Amino acid sequence: MSVLKVLIAGTGFAAEGHVAAFRAAGAEVVGIVGRTPDVLAQVAARHGISWSGTDWLTALEVCQPDIVSIATPGGAHAVPIRQALDHGCHVFCEKPLAPDAPTARALWDQARKAQVKTAFAASFRYTPGVRHAARLVAEGAIGHPTEVECVSHFNLERGIPFGWSHRAEEGGGRLANNFTHTLGIVEAVLGGRVTSVCGDLRDDLKRAPIVSGVHNFATRRAHIPDNLDDPDLEWGASNVEWSYSVLGRLRSPLASDSVSVLFRHGGLIPRFNKDYIAFYGDRGAIHLGGHYGSGPLNLHDGTGWREIDTPRDIAEAAQGISGETEQCWHHLAGLFVSDILGAGADPYPTFADGYHAQNIIDTLRAGTAWTTLDLPEGLA
Repeated sequence: MSVLKVLIAGTGFAAEGHVAAFRAAGAEVVGIVGRTPDVLAQVAARHGISWSGTDWLTALEVCQPDIVSIATPGGAHAVPIRQALDHGCHVFCEKPLAPDAPTARALWDQARKAQVKTAFAASFRYTPGVRHAARLVAEGAIGHPTEVECVSHFNLERGIPFGWSHRAEEGGGRLANNFTHTLGIVEAVLGGRVTSVCGDLRDDLKRAPIVSGVHNFATRRAHIPDNLDDPDLEWGASNVEWSYSVLGRLRSPLASDSVSVLFRHGGLIPRFNKDYIAFYGDRGAIHLGGHYGSGPLNLHDGTGWREIDTPRDIAEAAQGISGETEQCWHHLAGLFVSDILGAGADPYPTFADGYHAQNIIDTLRAGTAWTTLDLPEGLA
């Protein structure tokens, strides 16, 4: 089988993770594109990438990639994806797929017309704990699923410099960057789809300091100003949610009725108890520690809770890869490359999943599920 050629868009944390993931999958990274020449040169040199440039169309012509890997903020995805699809490339894209559902739907439609493969990197569904939970649920360990809880509190610093994560049109917000993962986890474990939602969203940040020099999302904390009360600081306005409470109904072939799903996330709120994801059924329950299910797995079999070790085959698949995020990128990139080469692969998230997630996000942000109550006299 031929070696697939990959072109990377972006030079931050995700881009460097994608480089390693595709190389581990046996592909060749032939080029990288970024907007800041000095940063681009440093990243290309660090990873031994022979071609680098700041113009995407030129990169497509020069590198002639089989796959493009989009590792930029969500607001910058649509144009390079469209151009890559026009070149007949397969596309691996970070979440969110687009800043709004109509754009995400258009990208999905274009990819289908181009008859290429797509992957949507809401990839935390591939943590060992989540994969273990999916196996147990499929084997009937909890009976028919009835409800799910996803609870997390991140206590993010309010002084994180203003950037794409603060603006909906640039792919920011906790729904686009947290909910996309937990939605994927729940749907993967239960083998189903969320079909209806309602929820409450809150922007309890309002603003963030504008600071120069921020490039890599993973190191943004290093740029938090020492004095947030400095009268000379400039501020940018947030227009996205930093906390959300979402209730969904999920349809699954494993369930006898619709499954109730609670997605609770506080981006700026300190946690007291540990984050977790729990799956409940009519015969038992599974509790996964951690906001993305990477902690210990405990099973309730009707008599009591007990911790269950990760099966050897699942644990070994993640060995030698440092970092939970990186492990998940490696797994998804491996499936994607295998599928493109015709070697077979388990189902993985595609642009259809990206559109599905963004459709839910747009619905929640529109707030259309709210019903105003007629309060009795004296309670208004």
